[in-house]
Amino acid sequence: MNTRFFADTLVLVNRSLRHILRSPDTIITTAITPIAMMLLFVYVFGGALDTGSDSYVNYLLPGILLITVASGISYTAYRLFMDMKGGIFERFQSMPIARSSVLWGHVLTSVVANLISLAIVVLVALAMGFRTGAGVLSWVAVGGILVLFTLALTWLAVIPGLTAKSVDGVSGFSYPLIFLPFISSAFVPTEGMPGPVRAFAENQPVTSIVNTIRDLFAEQTIGNDLWIALGWCVGILVVAFALAMSTYRRKIS
Repeated sequence: MNTRFFADTLVLVNRSLRHILRSPDTIITTAITPIAMMLLFVYVFGGALDTGSDSYVNYLLPGILLITVASGISYTAYRLFMDMKGGIFERFQSMPIARSSVLWGHVLTSVVANLISLAIVVLVALAMGFRTGAGVLSWVAVGGILVLFTLALTWLAVIPGLTAKSVDGVSGFSYPLIFLPFISSAFVPTEGMPGPVRAFAENQPVTSIVNTIRDLFAEQTIGNDLWIALGWCVGILVVAFALAMSTYRRKIS
């Protein structure tokens, strides 16, 4: 059973990746919005923002990476929605394939596509002056956090992908995720925010994830933010996975 699941999932990942290769504007579009934000904040607002950092692009990049992931997972929801409306799921049901591999195919495709988009954003950041003394282990840790964050948001995206009634509905869910970093430490330190805003910013998942990635890039001591970030990512992943699988079973039963 496990062998069949992995084989079926690999086939479906190849199917989804071929769709992306035929339409590379998906990845380009996903990367354009975060890159535009990075250019805007670094070259227009960066000089007016006091972050206590010598390089604003170094301070900004972790938040931009999270926005990149949030932008990318909207395409996962859209591809699922189109498969639901196109009757692909019904066809798969009549074939001898592991049912859960259909969702995993979309999820793993999301991880691959987002990693490509993240690499593009990092390359642009390097061209803009981003520098880090992070070693191999720190880069691996950053990559691991981003993959875990991508998995969590992708399984969250599966739910509207299966349940939305229209294209507008399936694409609209990602907007709050994209704007959540604006009320966090992604763009400016939380210390200067008004009380209620600061309380929200310091106790939502983006701040702990951003702080952890920023410390890893700066080769600074990682504090409790790492465990808080992992807790948020794992918690969202577990809940989203359970809800997505329950919704999927209900839809195909």
